[in-house]
Amino acid sequence: MKKTTTSLKTGRKQKNNNSKIIGVMLTIVGIFLAMIVYLGIFVANNEQKMINNSYNKRQEILLAKNYRGSIYSADGYVLAQTALNADGKEIRHYPYENMFSHVVGFSTQGRTGIEDFCNYYLINSNISLSQKVENTTAGRKNPGNNVITNLRMDMQEAAYNAMGIYEGAIIVTDVSTGKVLTMVSKPDFDPNEIADIWDDLVEDGDSSILLNRATTGLYPPGSTFKIITALEYIRENDETYDQYSYQCNGSYKVDNNRIHCYHNSVHNRVDLTKSFAKSCNTSFANIGMKLDRNEFSQTLDNLLFNQSLNLDFTTAISKTPISEYMDDYEMLQASIGQGKVQISPIHLNMITAAIANDGVLMRPYLVDHIETATGVEYHTYKSKEYGRLMSSEESAVLRELMTSVVEQGTATRLKGYGYTAAGKTGSAEYNSSGDSHAWFTGFAPADNPEIAITVIIESAGAGGDYAVPIARRVLDAYFK
Repeated sequence: MKKTTTSLKTGRKQKNNNSKIIGVMLTIVGIFLAMIVYLGIFVANNEQKMINNSYNKRQEILLAKNYRGSIYSADGYVLAQTALNADGKEIRHYPYENMFSHVVGFSTQGRTGIEDFCNYYLINSNISLSQKVENTTAGRKNPGNNVITNLRMDMQEAAYNAMGIYEGAIIVTDVSTGKVLTMVSKPDFDPNEIADIWDDLVEDGDSSILLNRATTGLYPPGSTFKIITALEYIRENDETYDQYSYQCNGSYKVDNNRIHCYHNSVHNRVDLTKSFAKSCNTSFANIGMKLDRNEFSQTLDNLLFNQSLNLDFTTAISKTPISEYMDDYEMLQASIGQGKVQISPIHLNMITAAIANDGVLMRPYLVDHIETATGVEYHTYKSKEYGRLMSSEESAVLRELMTSVVEQGTATRLKGYGYTAAGKTGSAEYNSSGDSHAWFTGFAPADNPEIAITVIIESAGAGGDYAVPIARRVLDAYFK
């Protein structure tokens, strides 16, 4: 009996040990399966990034089998293509040279622009299997996929020519979809010659030729920032903002700090509309000093300041120091877009587009779709909502204010051209000598907006004198 009891205990102990071993094994198998599933999901979601990595040799394998695909404008013009020279060597050719240099980019000496973020599609070929077999049998490489952009040739050409010898940037977007129709940055370069000029660019540490000012340039916004100061004032005074009144004597002083209206202009008695239309610095300094800085900071966060923009292409982070801890002098400068405030043209365009689109921002995107060399659509980039930046009521008030700038303010050079427009000019000082960048950001038509346009002309002077006429030539190309 004692022997039997001992045997039973031993059997139970062995069963318990077996159960533990099985449990450990099942746990290990579960972890292993989870890792496989995670790895599969990771690869599926990050395949493009993995292939685009410069250390990934698969790019070389794909390019050994496929020609790099072409890039087209929305209206069918070839912006980049692979050709064979007299020696049979593949060369990347850019028919329009400098005109699309930053937005299309290049694919030698590294990659930039559309050549970069669409690299995965361009080096792959999705023609039919039978065509691939036929090409392999004949010893031919397969044609890569083609990229069809949203860029319009007529508008790009108008923007490029309108800028002339000036440096700066122009960007135009469709407010209801987010499609980027035009993107110009100067100074520029000929991507056909990038290999020849590369060493000189690398040696010149001060060169900014490769910088896409439309997306990664940062500038003081100057008076274009009054759009945002006005929005905050409207939010904090939603029932009384239309009763605002101020006596402009040409200067405004806080402690020992004084600011002046542009060219020491005196605007006399102004309400909010006239303050905005005439771009009255002293009135907006007065407004800025009355704002709740903590609430203003939250508004700026909602408008995507001090954070990365979630776009397909590289962008700079717009910055503002406004917070409950800032001193009066900083607030005085920030309220008129000076001091430490910086913004990128693409970001200002996004805010403008949201105002034009009842407060809803559509995500800007450059590429419409990817298609095979035989014209079969393979992948489509769909219009997406980025988020609501303001209420429809707030955007309606801002549209009225921006319309007054064209009708009776600093952008009257946009009047009388067969279409209506609205916007805000800016003359952003960037040094102690008072030199300024010329800004214009706006939309058209004013009553039923279709496109948003943002122009920055470096070191030019007043926005109304320089940026507005350039914007008009681009709008003319759109409305013809």
